[in-house]
Amino acid sequence: MMRYRLLQSSTQANLSKARTATNCNYLPRYFLAIAQATLFLIGICLGTSAQASVDLPPNIVLILADDLGWRDVGYHDSEIKTPTIDRLAKEGIELDRFYVQPTCSPTRASLMTGKSPKKLGITTPIGKNQETGLPLEETTLPEYLNQRGYSSQMIGKWHLGHHTPDQFPHNRGFENFYGYVSGGIGYWDHNQGGGHDWQRNGKTVREEGYATHLLADEAVRMINTHDQQQPMFLYLALGAPHLPNEAPAESISQYQHIEDSERRIHAAMVSELDIAIGQVMKALVANNMDKNTILFFASDNGGLIKNGMPGIMNTLANWSVSLFDRPIPIAGLEFFASNAFDGGSDNLPLSGGKGSLLEGGVRVPALIWWPEKLSPKKYDGFVTISDLLPTLLEATGRPLQNPKQIDGVSQWQSLTNGTPLEITPDYFVATFNGSALYRWPWKLIDLENPRLYNIETDPNEQTDVSQLHPELVNSLLHIANNWTDQPNRGISVLGALLDMDSFGGGEDREPWAEAAQKNAQQ
Repeated sequence: MMRYRLLQSSTQANLSKARTATNCNYLPRYFLAIAQATLFLIGICLGTSAQASVDLPPNIVLILADDLGWRDVGYHDSEIKTPTIDRLAKEGIELDRFYVQPTCSPTRASLMTGKSPKKLGITTPIGKNQETGLPLEETTLPEYLNQRGYSSQMIGKWHLGHHTPDQFPHNRGFENFYGYVSGGIGYWDHNQGGGHDWQRNGKTVREEGYATHLLADEAVRMINTHDQQQPMFLYLALGAPHLPNEAPAESISQYQHIEDSERRIHAAMVSELDIAIGQVMKALVANNMDKNTILFFASDNGGLIKNGMPGIMNTLANWSVSLFDRPIPIAGLEFFASNAFDGGSDNLPLSGGKGSLLEGGVRVPALIWWPEKLSPKKYDGFVTISDLLPTLLEATGRPLQNPKQIDGVSQWQSLTNGTPLEITPDYFVATFNGSALYRWPWKLIDLENPRLYNIETDPNEQTDVSQLHPELVNSLLHIANNWTDQPNRGISVLGALLDMDSFGGGEDREPWAEAAQKNAQQ
C-alpha cells in the first residue's frame, strides 16, 4: 500500500504541474482534462501492478537431500561443514521431529500426494526394470499449486516412475524437468543400471560435470529467468549424498582428518550439497525473491550406515564378501555389498539407518524458512512427510479446499503459532522386511513381534513397554493390519538380481528417456 500511496502523491504532483503549465500557456481546457485523465490512469495502472505483486502468494522452494543422516549437518554437532543449512535452521524453524519413510520412492510418493505410500502401493524403492510408478490417476503437489496460479519446475531426482514418458515429471504437473528419473546415478557419468539417465523434458542430454554442480546451476538459472508476476514452485531434489561416494578432489581434501574413506567422501558430498543450497539462496536474494519465499529442506530418509540395511540384503552382502574380493564380479551381489558397506552417514544418537524402521531410518534433519512470516524456533511437534502437501497449500493463502482423502494434515497454524497439534494422524511406515505405526508419542514396531516405545521420552528405542499397555498394542495392531493399501508395485528379488540397478558405470543399453519412448509405442 505504501508504494501505491507514493504513486498517488506523485500523480497529484504531476497534475499540479500540468495545471501550472496550462495556466501559463493558456492551453485549451480539454488538453488539461486529457492530461489529468492520462496521468490518473497511469497512476492507477502502476499502483495496481505494484499491489498485485505484493499480493502474490509466496514462492515455494522445496529442497530434498538424498540419504542425509541425522548427524550429517553442522547444527547436529557434525564434523561436516554445512554453514548454509545451519543458518537456515537458525533463522527458520528447525523441525526436530520430522518423519519420512525408510527409503527413497515411498517418501517421494507421499510428498507428491499427501498420502500413505502403502495406500499407493509404493513401500520400497522403484527399481530400474519396474514398469509401474506413482499411479497416474493421483493428483500431485505441482498440479494442486498450478491450479492456484503457480509455475512449477523440477530439478534433480524423480524416482517415481520411468517406464513410459507419461510417468516423467514434466507430464505430472511440472512445466519443466531437468535431471534423472531413476534412484541414483554416477555423479560424473550420469549413468544408472547401464543406461544414461540425464534428461531435459524427456530428451536425453549429455553434459560434462559433477551432478550436484549441474543441478545447482540449473536451479539458479530457473530463479534468474523466473517471471516474478507469477509465484514459483521449485522442487530441487538433489542426489547428494546418495551412493556412489564421489566428490570433487578439492572438497575431499577438506576432510583429510576423517580416517574412514567412505565417511570422508560422504562429508565432501554433503559440503557440495550445502554449497548448492547457498547458491540457490544467493539467487533468491539477488532477484529480490527471498522476502516472499518459503524454503523447506529435509532428507528423504535416514543416512546409509555400514551394516544398516535390513534382512536379506545384509545377509547376501556378508556372504558375498566372504567369497569374493570387491568389486564382486556378480553385479547384483556387488550392489548389495555397496549398500551394506559403503555408507558414510552418521545418525547418532538415533539407532539404525536407511531401510530401517528404527528412528535413524525415518527421523531426519528438516527445516522450514520464511523469516517474513515464521519466527525462529525449534519445533518439537510431530510432523510427517504426508503433512507437507496440505501445509504448503494452506501457506499459499488461497481460499481453495485442501485435497480430500489424504493422510496428512496441515501443520501451518501450528508452525506459525508454535503450538503443536494435540492430535496428529496415525503414520504408517513400511520397508523391505516389516512395518511400524506411529500414534504420537507411541510407536509400534514389527507387527509380527510387536514392540511398543514412547518415542517422546525414549527416542533411542531402548525400553519396550508393550507389556505395560496391552490394550494400546492391540488397538494399534488392528489399525496397522487394516491399513488401506494397494499391491506393492516392486519387482521380485530374483528379478532385481538378474539385472540389478547400479549407480554409475558403463553403458550397455540405450538411454532411459529413449527407452521410455519406445516402451510407450509398444
